[in-house]
Amino acid sequence: MSELRFEYKNMQAADLGEESCVPDLLGERILQNSLTFYLDETDEIYERYGRLADAYPYRQRNNYSRILKEKQIRTAVLENDRIKAVFLPDYGGRLWELWDKKENMNLLYTNDVLQFSNLAVRNAWFSGGVEWNLGIIGHHPFTTESLYVARTQTEQGEPVLRMYEYERIRGVTWQMDFWLEEGCPYLKCRMRIVNDSAEVIPMYWWSNMAVPEYDQGHITVPAAEAYSSGGAYCYKVPVPMVDGTDISDYQKIPRSVDYFFHIPEEEPKYIVNVNRDGKGLLQFSTKRLQGRKLFSWGNNTASDHWQEFLTKDAGRYVEIQAGLGKTQYGCIPMAPHTAWEWMECYGPAHSEELSAEVFAQSFEERRACVTEYLAEHDLIGKLEKQLKESKAMALTKAELVTPGSEYGAFRKSSERTAHLEFIRRTPAMEQWEYFFTTGNLHCPDPKEEPDAFWTGEDFLTYLKKTTLGTDAPNHKNWYAYYHIGILEFRKGNDTVAKEMYERSVALCENPWALHGLACLCLGKENKNLSALYIQRGMELKKNSLSYQKEGLKILSRCEAYRAILKQYDELNKELQRVGRIEYYRVLALVKTGRFEEADSLLNSEKGIVVDDVREGEDNLQDLWMILNHELHQDKEKLPYRYDFHAN
Repeated sequence: MSELRFEYKNMQAADLGEESCVPDLLGERILQNSLTFYLDETDEIYERYGRLADAYPYRQRNNYSRILKEKQIRTAVLENDRIKAVFLPDYGGRLWELWDKKENMNLLYTNDVLQFSNLAVRNAWFSGGVEWNLGIIGHHPFTTESLYVARTQTEQGEPVLRMYEYERIRGVTWQMDFWLEEGCPYLKCRMRIVNDSAEVIPMYWWSNMAVPEYDQGHITVPAAEAYSSGGAYCYKVPVPMVDGTDISDYQKIPRSVDYFFHIPEEEPKYIVNVNRDGKGLLQFSTKRLQGRKLFSWGNNTASDHWQEFLTKDAGRYVEIQAGLGKTQYGCIPMAPHTAWEWMECYGPAHSEELSAEVFAQSFEERRACVTEYLAEHDLIGKLEKQLKESKAMALTKAELVTPGSEYGAFRKSSERTAHLEFIRRTPAMEQWEYFFTTGNLHCPDPKEEPDAFWTGEDFLTYLKKTTLGTDAPNHKNWYAYYHIGILEFRKGNDTVAKEMYERSVALCENPWALHGLACLCLGKENKNLSALYIQRGMELKKNSLSYQKEGLKILSRCEAYRAILKQYDELNKELQRVGRIEYYRVLALVKTGRFEEADSLLNSEKGIVVDDVREGEDNLQDLWMILNHELHQDKEKLPYRYDFHAN
């Protein structure tokens, strides 16, 4: 029999910090959202469908640092005689380690630290393991969050680790059941997404596997072509040879790039990564998980820098992924009142039949051998059968171990999700429950951060009904108007949103509605007014790191560089030393012609380290290049610490 146990693991980890105090109304840059597509009429990859500009109602996770400290990290461990799987329930349920006990080999890339960087839709992300990405394009909102954790068992009595949550943007419930079987070398993963709404919604899922970038290692996948991109364009390329490079041999890939493999419908869905000895990971799934991907940071100076920035001593990795769609350039439509289910298996690629000699062959020969192996052992067919047979288990209530977020307790439930337990436990949620029951919304001190954000037409209609009108219970509640302003702004009703924000400020001056007004004016290209609003908000929240970061970002988009310098001078010393805030100061110095001062900061021995530098963000590099041109006649070489341009 296999075993499920909960333990703690000592790790070097950065402090994740508090969530941002303001809602995410401006978003982070997502590279896939700006491509032009040159594809065949039969490809149907739903490019741009379901893409979003921000992660609202989730807040940004942008207050972490790069300082590592010893921490105890909770783990969930599944183990049998062949495999040991270690999960991180408090970090998106990530599958962190997968050990082939026969070879004493971890089949995944496991980071030696939890080092956060700005690569997710909510900013904070860390490399390593298998990340489960749901709902919206990118590294999803729960990637650093605790999930609901429960335990149940299979019909054969094997323990099952269940993790689940409610995703608020799409309004879906998602569930992951994991187990091992006696003598079986594969971790079984049964996934389930439920759309209980009456609407077609965009849906996204990619299982993101970090695997070691082995010396002389390579991947195998049942495809002869792939979707890729260069610059601002998406197109098809042959596999494995792309511009004279065998991209299955990932160490030869020159730059940061994605390859989304086009697997024919009749082919088995799998991907393999092995080292020079033919040992590594095999991942395969039922047919619903149709896509497979390779991501490489590439092999250049900036690529090396990114790899080092994300870890301490764990070395280099690549990502192999499996998704619902063919690419990550768009979501796919999910019908109303629908449950999507599939199974994935993770285990060793090597066996008596898939030997080192097999994996030493050409890409085409490897592909034929792995495909034949899966067919001969009917591994996909058996998995499809097990998906159907395990339906009853998936709909069985489980024993709750630890809770996740509370928003799922307010969802509209149905028989499709009634077996999942969601709970309310904080005073804030009790206050919101009181509002939903009575129509009376709490009116907090404006110095306090907003406690929750909500979405949906039903919520907005109810909030307006209980706020607008002289007899409404929330008629003089600044907090109610603030929330209406947010939702009207996100619908594009700027005139109404402005009126609601202004009403909120008139009832009680607060930095939250001022932030909303600043975002609204910025979108209307009224940069001067936007800058004035956010400066007043920054005065009210002078000691809040996240508000100051947001304020400086807005001022930079307003090109209010002198205002940035003024705000910086008024900050306390601790905030002034934050890398992102130092960056805005240097930006403002350069833009106001104070090159020598900027140069002394950027090229000092310490330099500037922006903890949350964004993938694709070349701002520090650009500032350095300007100073190099203005002060050094382009004679200096870009310092390694500022080179993040891996594309």
